[in-house]
Amino acid sequence: MVKLSGGVEWALHCCVVLSAATEPTPATKLAELHDVSPSYLAKHLQSLSGAGLIHSTQGKSGGYLLTRSAADITVLQIVEAIDGATPAFRCTEVRQRGPLAASAESCTIPCGIARVMGDADRAWRESLGAVTVADLADELSSTAGPATLPRVNRWLQTGT
Repeated sequence: MVKLSGGVEWALHCCVVLSAATEPTPATKLAELHDVSPSYLAKHLQSLSGAGLIHSTQGKSGGYLLTRSAADITVLQIVEAIDGATPAFRCTEVRQRGPLAASAESCTIPCGIARVMGDADRAWRESLGAVTVADLADELSSTAGPATLPRVNRWLQTGT
């Protein structure tokens, strides 16, 4: 199983919240909403910004907004922005080690273990790439009620 950092969860929640934002949302308000350290969250917001998924505006009414429609941002893009795109499994060619090592010349195709792990990684990425922030927002509306995101957005903008 792939182990994701906690930052992925926070980033996903922030992107779902930002999908309903009509005005820039300050990082401090996102941190307060999710009860997480502002400095911890800021690091992940910077990663999302660096990946081109959100952008910040400066000034008194500054904050973060998605760079494009929530339907155009996938869970995979967020995961890769936070944790990177490196596959979970890295083949070290164990079959070429030890007293009965196979020669590099005889290892012309990946071993069965590397193939299975590569297939699993591709399937995992394909699955995450098929789900968008808009899908997650719709899921939130159906599991927590359709008023949830508008209520969150109002709280972020007004504090009430």
